Parts: sequence; structure tokens; C-alpha cells
Amino acid sequence: MAEALTVSVHDTVPVWRGDTAGDALRRTIDLAKAVEAFGYRRFWVAEHHSTPALATSSPAVLAGPVLEATRTIRVGSGAVLLPNHSPLVVAEQFGVLASLYPDRVDLGLGRGGGGPVSASSRMGDPLRQDFAAQLAELGSYFDGRRRDVRAVPEPARPPEFWLVGSSAGSAAFAAGLGLPYVYAHSIVGGGAAEALEVYRREFRPSAHRSEPHGCVAVIVVAADADDRAQSLARSFVYGQILMRTTDPQTVLPTAEETAAHTFTAAEERFLRERIEPQFVGTPDRIAPALGALVEATRADELFVLTQVPDHEARVRSYELTAKIVSSL
Repeated sequence: MAEALTVSVHDTVPVWRGDTAGDALRRTIDLAKAVEAFGYRRFWVAEHHSTPALATSSPAVLAGPVLEATRTIRVGSGAVLLPNHSPLVVAEQFGVLASLYPDRVDLGLGRGGGGPVSASSRMGDPLRQDFAAQLAELGSYFDGRRRDVRAVPEPARPPEFWLVGSSAGSAAFAAGLGLPYVYAHSIVGGGAAEALEVYRREFRPSAHRSEPHGCVAVIVVAADADDRAQSLARSFVYGQILMRTTDPQTVLPTAEETAAHTFTAAEERFLRERIEPQFVGTPDRIAPALGALVEATRADELFVLTQVPDHEARVRSYELTAKIVSSL
């Protein structure tokens, strides 16, 4: 019998107009407690820099209070963008987390910059290694191979390594290393089936995993009425429009701002391009589309991202999504 589809959370800690970053961070902790009760397997936080609309500059720091506020859900990064960091520092940070919270810490890794070049140019590996070399160094701090420099503390159960990407190339890279892989459909819609096919075909068993574990990250906005879901989804996309056109340093607009804005034809196209590949509506509308994606990709796990200005609606969306996934 096939294993039941697992559902997890990918969170970006959105900051809405009228709120502080502290408000957004506290809501993320509240959300983690809620989704743990709904049966979600993991709660991951992203990495973004010089982006006031997303309060996720430091996944390792944020993971600590999320772990403390929860009891069973696995917590981690989706993803630590390794080019921005010294592998030794990442090993030390996640070694602390894994020592305090054994067998509950995931270390999702990615190759992006997570913000403007002006920010990423001020960070990074002091040795300027390529990604494969960085990843090999990071792994060496946890597998006992290094004795010249040790990442302390050394947890009895190291964090679980994952790779997050949005291309067939990143899928092949994860497969070659025998790592679990998450395809970011939430960023690049349409390529998940190909990427996960490549991943399974090229997977090589490793100390990390004996079998492939392919996942898809999706945006879901579920509500009890279609028009409510569509209205909720538009605010974040309107925020993206503002960041790309008038104010890169803005926080996200409220639902009232979004409703009052008259969208141009180009802005409406952008809204459609961002919303239509994702999953927005009532459970009856979302379930067949999400089921089709799972069937096409043969995903073992879904990572769900919900970015809406109403926190109660956000929690409700995750509650409905858990029920949708359990029915697939």
C-alpha cells in the first residue's frame, strides 16, 4: 500500500501594513502551533534579505522559538541559502538547534541569494567555494570526517539535510547526493513533474536516504467561499507589484488597500500569472487541481505556503488544506 501523502508548511513571515516585523514573527510562531494541531509534519521558514515585506532573514534564529513553542512538528529552513553563509557557521547554528531539540530539526538548503545583489554581496562563504564544495564542507561537520575544525556542539542526531530548488538541474543535483528534494512550484509553476521525474530517475542511495523523497512546494489559499479566497490571494500579489514597480522597500498592502486599487491591464495579467498556477478557492475547487498535481508529480510530500493579510483566515486556510490533502 502506498504511504499517505504528507503535508508540511513553508512560511515566509509576511509583514502587512500597520504591523511590525515583531507582529509578523509572533504570528508565525502562533501559526506553527496551530498547524501542529492540524497534523502537519514540518514547519519551515524561508531566507530573505533586505526585504521588509518578509521578516525571514535568519532561519536558524527563527527556528529556535518555533521549536520551543511546539512539541512534535519538525522545524527547519526552507531554505538556508548556502552561498550567503560560511558552512561552519551554518553547522554551528543547526548543531545548537539539533542538540536542544533532537530529531526535530531539518536543514533545507538552496543556492539562491534571497534578495538584491547589494545585500548578498555583503554576505557569503569567506572561501568563495562553489555550492557543491560548500555542501560537502557542511556535511563533513556532521558525519565525523573532520577533526581539524569541529562544529560545536556536535548533536547526537544531526539535522536532516534537504535540497530546495526550482529546476530539473537542482533535482538532478539532489538525486546525485541522495538527498530529499523539494521543487518550488510556488516560485516556478509548471516544471514540477519533469523535475521530480529527473530526481527519481537519477537518485542514488546515500547515508541521507535509501530511497528518493520528492516534494512540491505550492501556494494554497483555501476559504469557505471562492470570492473570499480570491480576495485574500490578491493582496500578496499586489504587494509583489508594488515591490517591482514603485517601492522595493514596501511592506505588504492590507486587504482594504488592495480592494481600493484599480488594477491596470498589465497588473491584472500579472495577478493571473501568479495566482492561476497555484491553488486558490474552496476545498471543492482546490482538491481536484491539487490531486492532479500530486498524480502528475507522484509527490511524497506537499509544502504549503499561504500568504494572506488576515491571520485567522490564514490559519483557516491551513486547516482546510490539511483536510483536502487527507482526502487525496
